[in-house]
Amino acid sequence: QVWQIRLDMHLLNHDGNITDAASIAGIVALCHFRRPDVSVQGEEVTVYTPEERDPVPLSIHHMPICVSFAFFHQGTYLLVDPTEREERVMDGLLVIAMNKHHEICTIQSSGVVMLVQDQILRCSKITAVKVAEITELIQKALENDQKARKEGGKFGFAESIPNQRITAFKMESAAVDTNDVEEKAGEIIAKADPPAEVFANPILHTPGTAQIGEGIESSWGDLEESEKEEEAEEEGESEAAAFECHKVETEDTSTMKETKNDEPIVLSDSEEEEVVILEPQELPRKTR
Repeated sequence: QVWQIRLDMHLLNHDGNITDAASIAGIVALCHFRRPDVSVQGEEVTVYTPEERDPVPLSIHHMPICVSFAFFHQGTYLLVDPTEREERVMDGLLVIAMNKHHEICTIQSSGVVMLVQDQILRCSKITAVKVAEITELIQKALENDQKARKEGGKFGFAESIPNQRITAFKMESAAVDTNDVEEKAGEIIAKADPPAEVFANPILHTPGTAQIGEGIESSWGDLEESEKEEEAEEEGESEAAAFECHKVETEDTSTMKETKNDEPIVLSDSEEEEVVILEPQELPRKTR
């Protein structure tokens, strides 16, 4: 039989390089965790409570620590531990997990940059230095925690920060007095200045929109600059076309006055169609 251990990560704040932060937090949690002590006699397994026996740590042989590298300008520039803004503009990311014995546990590359052998070797050398520093910090923190627990002093996350730091914005609940609410509201309304303008009817800025009461003026019905220019051009073309039509109609009217209304006009011998002369008041006019 074995112990089944599950590690859950909850991100409180994201400012970039989640992989490195999660690996450090995870390995520290596993090193700090204590499981109940057990004894096995034949097929009988006894799990002891913390009062009966002190819990024992897990069997952790090494601490793999992740170190992330961000690349810019197709690998020309290298950056360790990128922030959230730097991750937005980076071309590629390389994550190397290594322990203090210089053993590579995993390598992960992502992005659009192609890395050469020299770049990976350079990153691995930097990783070895960073992993040694981080592992030393982790071991010192665990030793200080164990020493504080033995001495009966303050320990844990809640005691590692100044008092009232997390709950600085905490407010105690207060009862709300709802007596005489209507009278107080009436007094406030009576003392308040009346609105400058009261809109009794809805204001239709454009079909499908309306405004009732006070408020800022809606600009949904306003035309854009490009729409105003197109509308002005359409109006100019319509006026020019109407002017040309009126000119042609005037010339046709003056010509028809010289002819007889009852007699048809024969255009040529080969044409058999007749053109009927209309009276001036019967001519169709183009309307806008």
